[in-house]
Amino acid sequence: MRVLVVEDDEEMAYTVATGLRRARMAVDVALDGTGGLERALHTDYDVIVLDRDLPGLHGDDVCAELIEAGCRGRILMLTAAATTEDLVDGLGLGADDYLPKPFDFRVLVARVGVLARRAHPAAPPVLRHGDVVVDTARRLATRGGRRLELAPKEFGVLELLLAAEGRAVPAEELLERVWDEATDPFTNAVKITISRLRAKLGDPPVIETVPKSGYRI
Repeated sequence: MRVLVVEDDEEMAYTVATGLRRARMAVDVALDGTGGLERALHTDYDVIVLDRDLPGLHGDDVCAELIEAGCRGRILMLTAAATTEDLVDGLGLGADDYLPKPFDFRVLVARVGVLARRAHPAAPPVLRHGDVVVDTARRLATRGGRRLELAPKEFGVLELLLAAEGRAVPAEELLERVWDEATDPFTNAVKITISRLRAKLGDPPVIETVPKSGYRI
């Protein structure tokens, strides 16, 4: 899953981003409302963690503009205000969830995961193809009952390929959904990750290269 964190407190922003990356999420960071809005409108994020109390372009305005633009990403709003009125106001703007500061980081990770699954309601929590099984909630992958020790990017690629249900997924789409904005668009990271994933999955091969279309299971 790909997440955008919009938070003007730089230390808080990068602390949240680091924790989400450890939970196998691809994370981008914006330190103001204007930058966050621009990124969210041009990148297909699953979840946007949005601080409400942003200077300049307020988080309320960012949320409203994203909703008006038909942004598909789910919005989790953060704020130092924790009154019932603030909660109602935040949800009334169109946010999907609301979390007051300070928060338990485990709760934040869990809520981001739930919202990401809502962003793709057609995908079941457990994906299967033959003897390959991916439990998206527990972040576990197995083949023939054997646990696969996958790096975060390998897990993300396998999850997307299984969720595609036989559709060929272009390398560009894999790069967009699994990696973050710091990745060079001309990198061969997808090709390398597919190669490593194939090796870990073993025989018989399940990932097929479709010329000019991408990869599919």
